[in-house]
Amino acid sequence: MTMAVADNIAGTTPIKENVFGQLADAIAQTLASQGLSVSTHFTLTVSGENSQFTRFNRARVRQTGQVDDGTLTLTVMQSERTASGTVPFIGEFDTDWPRLKTTLAELQTLVPQLPVDPFVVLPTGSATSRTVNHGEILAADAIATTLLSPVHTLDFTGIYAGGLIFRGYADSAGQRHWFESTSYSLDFSLFDAQNRAVKGTVAGNQWQQLHFLDKINQAKHQLAMMARPAKTIDRGQYRTYLAPAAVAELLHMFSWGGVGEADLQQGNSAFGLLRQGKRQLSPKFTLQENFDQANTPRFNTYGEVAPLQLPIILKGQLVNSLVSSRSAKEYKTQSNYASRREHLRAPEILTGTVASDQVLARLERGLYLSNLHYLNWSDHPNGRVTGMTRYACFWVENGEIVAPIENLRFDESLYHCFGEGLVDLTDFQETVPTIDTYDRRGLGDSRVPGILANDFTYTL
Repeated sequence: MTMAVADNIAGTTPIKENVFGQLADAIAQTLASQGLSVSTHFTLTVSGENSQFTRFNRARVRQTGQVDDGTLTLTVMQSERTASGTVPFIGEFDTDWPRLKTTLAELQTLVPQLPVDPFVVLPTGSATSRTVNHGEILAADAIATTLLSPVHTLDFTGIYAGGLIFRGYADSAGQRHWFESTSYSLDFSLFDAQNRAVKGTVAGNQWQQLHFLDKINQAKHQLAMMARPAKTIDRGQYRTYLAPAAVAELLHMFSWGGVGEADLQQGNSAFGLLRQGKRQLSPKFTLQENFDQANTPRFNTYGEVAPLQLPIILKGQLVNSLVSSRSAKEYKTQSNYASRREHLRAPEILTGTVASDQVLARLERGLYLSNLHYLNWSDHPNGRVTGMTRYACFWVENGEIVAPIENLRFDESLYHCFGEGLVDLTDFQETVPTIDTYDRRGLGDSRVPGILANDFTYTL
């Protein structure tokens, strides 16, 4: 079953894209009329969406609505000083320009009073790009029927978010970039009478009913196994399988004091020992940035376009950090056009050899972890992470799931689970989407396999 997104959502962005370009031109013309086109630089970005949100509880719609929103961010740079301001973006020039013009004047007054920033990145080059991905997702009036029909007898809870997301960039050097994508995500849980839960996520640019039904059936199967008497697990080290969703949680830590050049230079990185050659990761482990088919722009807030693919850790060796142009200027190195925060935007962990029907047999005896949460550094310099197991996690004996487990706290080093403790990775990947909806719908996803690790450490 496939239903197209409502036409009024898909049809709004050409107008907004044009208006965004007109606003950038108007800023440039204003600065030129003031004789400031050489001494004053600017960047203009836009972030917006037209999304349908529907929240479910106990297989009923509890809240639904549409959000049509946008924000413009203008940054003005003069004499190594910089100031930024934001205004709403409506997508109508006559409404947006007066607000933006006022903000421009305020920033021009403010910026000479600010301290010098010796590492400010000024707009350069003439790069342009335009990426438009319009998929087919559920129409707003079909969401409830499509999602609830297969689960009407279940305690189904979750949130569906779908529609159009757009990002734009323009600057005083003439660079122009536009990205828009029609996409959806469904983050759901199934509960049993004892309030035990199993979690699932479905996302993409094309609604695939069979894929949704398969996810529901997997969750129902795991929920049935959750009804077995729980096994108490003593603290200690166990052979562990981490499903792709759990691996994605660990991968998030690579962007938090991980593979960014500034963190490495400042001694705030978990992988400083890897760069220094004092610790190693497994030759089976390869991590790269891969923007091919990624649901996120390649351009950053400097207007630079990242390479389509960039190896970060190649066969266990750190071959590239994420280097923003600001860090390149500060640390006198070469930029690879990372974001200013130097976080992974389109991460992919390459696969191994474990087939999906061999996961339990290869695990043989130990823990099967579907999800993790509440991750934090417990020993940052040594790459040690702590967190909790979550949802459908099981004890396995003789290659068979025998019992669910109560939630456990783990405390393990990334140097172990992706290093000497890494047995193998699955021969398949899952795309784990960013499903954040704080402030706005998030973009991006992680493509990750499951991993099989020896001696994974549980502390409570």
